[in-house]
Amino acid sequence: MTADGSVSTPGNFDLRDEIHEYWSRRSETFDLAFGHHIAPGREADAWAAPVREALGAVPRRILELACGTGEVTRLLHDLGHDVTALDFSEAMLVKARAKHAGKPRLRFLNADAGRTMEPDEAYHAIVCRHLVWTLTDPACAFADWLRILRPGGRLIVYDGDWTKPRPSGVWAARVLALWERLAPDPYYDAAMGDRHAAIMLRLPFSQGLTFDRLAPLLADAGFVSIRERSHDGIARAQRHGQGLRNRMRTLVYRRFILVAEKPAGPDGPSHPRKSP
Repeated sequence: MTADGSVSTPGNFDLRDEIHEYWSRRSETFDLAFGHHIAPGREADAWAAPVREALGAVPRRILELACGTGEVTRLLHDLGHDVTALDFSEAMLVKARAKHAGKPRLRFLNADAGRTMEPDEAYHAIVCRHLVWTLTDPACAFADWLRILRPGGRLIVYDGDWTKPRPSGVWAARVLALWERLAPDPYYDAAMGDRHAAIMLRLPFSQGLTFDRLAPLLADAGFVSIRERSHDGIARAQRHGQGLRNRMRTLVYRRFILVAEKPAGPDGPSHPRKSP
């Protein structure tokens, strides 16, 4: 550790290592930070709705990428699906395994979301929340995801542009920045804010991740029927019952939900088609 309290890193400590260490340290307070924990009831229903609409009611085999402490895992499992929840942070998986101990139809996997090493055509669906913006090699990751989906399988992405406020969120960002200086929120790990910013600058999506930037890359990888779904329902549910500070947090960034498909095989899709 250096004199200013930051962590010194060896010369071969690359960007992926930096991301791994950052999220492993965030695991200690991750569930306490607004926007990470998913409250039961209205908010959980809002997060689950895109999955219901994309996959229907029949149980499927789902791979959840970057599961973190297992918040989205709970939603997928409660919908009746057979879930493999993957994360490359052992610290995150310790929290997730403890949270879901003893549940059937659920396994946890310590692996890289960008190179899963899972079998070909093993899953009906892939779901990820706030992962894509962190990918160090998006093209490689998208090719891998297409490979492990069954023909007709679905990809569901929840993400956003975390690099800058959307035009209508600038005022909220300024108020929140002032609020943070006057009364820091310990659960947002403000002391690691500089590390987060430094990581973001080195990522392929350093200029921001949007649906319009992501869709062509997925098309290049071979995905079809790529469509955007509004995140507003989730934001409204997150604001319910919250104080002013947290309600304002939902207004800052442009967020989106993306649904895409792997082309169906010659015998048709491997599960019923259901358009959101």
